[in-house]
Order: sequence, then C-alpha cells, then structure tokens
Amino acid sequence: MIIGAQLYTLRDFCKTTEDFSETLKKVANIGYKTVQVSGVCPYDGAWLKEELDKNGLTAPITHTAPAQIKEDPAAVLKNHRAFGSHRIGIGSCPGGISDSTYAGFVADFRPIADYFAENGAKFYYHNHYQEFVRSADGKRFIEKLCEDFPADKLGFILDTYWVQFAGGDPAEWLSCLKGRVDCIHFKDMTYLNKTHCMVPIGEGNLNWTRIIRTAEEMGTEYAFVEQDNCNGEDPFDCMKRSYEFLKAQGLD
Repeated sequence: MIIGAQLYTLRDFCKTTEDFSETLKKVANIGYKTVQVSGVCPYDGAWLKEELDKNGLTAPITHTAPAQIKEDPAAVLKNHRAFGSHRIGIGSCPGGISDSTYAGFVADFRPIADYFAENGAKFYYHNHYQEFVRSADGKRFIEKLCEDFPADKLGFILDTYWVQFAGGDPAEWLSCLKGRVDCIHFKDMTYLNKTHCMVPIGEGNLNWTRIIRTAEEMGTEYAFVEQDNCNGEDPFDCMKRSYEFLKAQGLD
C-alpha cells in the first residue's frame, strides 16, 4: 500500500499554480510518492503532469467539484487523462446526503458513473459521517449507494475519521466495502477540550494496526493522509509526522 498526501490538508498552500508547484515539491521532499488533488486552484492537466513528473509524484485520484463534473464530464475526463488518472472523485453529495437529496444525487450521477466506466475511468465517493445515518427506509445511505451504483461504477474513498465519528468501525467497513476501496483516507482522531479532534496519524486513538492490515487484505492500493484541521500547527509538519508513522508500519 502506497502512502499518499491528500492535498486538501495543504489547501491554503495551493491557491495559485506557483504555490501549488512549491507544495508538490515540499510533499515530495517529505517522502510522499503520490498525491490526491483536492482543494487546489484551477489547473491544466498537462501542466500538472509536468509538475508531478518533475517531483517524482503521481496523482491517481482527485476530488473534483460535482458541479464541474455535471456540467462537462467529458472535459473532466480529458483533464484527468492528461495527468494519468482514471479515478474521478467527489468530496460528498452536493448539499449533504439525506432523504431530501439522495434520489436527485442518483439521478444526476448514475449516468455520469456509467459514462466514466464506458470510457475507462471510474467515479469515486468520499464519505463523511452522514453516509452512516439511516434513511427513512431504515438503510444506511452508504448501503443505498452500494445498491444503486454497481461496484464497477462507484468506488469509495473511505475516510477512517468520519467512519469512527459516526460510531462505525473503519476496519469492519473496509471489509463490508471489499472491492470498492482501492483508495482510502487515513485520518486519526483524539478527544481534546471536550470535542473530537483531528491529529497526525498515530497520535490519536484509531486502531492503525488493524486498519492497515485490513486495508491491505481488502486490496487497498493507496492510503492518502488527510488532516482537515491541523489545530494551529504547521500542516507540512503534521504531514511529515503522519508519513513517518506510516513508514514505520512498513508502508511504502
């Protein structure tokens, strides 16, 4: 399993192409070999390919704005192909997944998922806690997504923090979603000042030995480190500590 950097963690340092370029260099210097492109400035796929190559990086998956995907899926696919990615992800259901938004999401994005699959790409969905809430029919929304999108049309970027936040077991859900999670978000959780808090990997309370083992058993290829909130610390330092912890666990 390859350790990757989820660039949403470093979004404040990717607001221009110049800053984005410098951030890719810093990420590579930490030791990361791959990134997920998310929360960054607008970019051209060919430009990104050059920047990745220059730093010995790949970008196998993105988070792309759902509105952009809906407006012109062909252009999104073309841009991804330019930097060698066939995985096109979104950060969440527009408006948040709920009984009032779910049917519209399926109607909008099932045809797009079909289109991507027909053209050698795949659509990916990143969860928060709401996907583990039960809908009016008693099913969890993540279960409904599995019913309405075949495994070859929809993958999940499983986020360990939000599974835990929702009261779930990240390792158990990796098993439940076998075959759909080739990319995962590694994000740790602790409890500080009477609230849940994101911290570098290994500095919180998630069972990383079990999560890593299960992810590898389920065929996960990429583990992207993400820390939405670095609590006033330098995000690059947080990413470095996470990388060093995971490297010590035997990940590449």
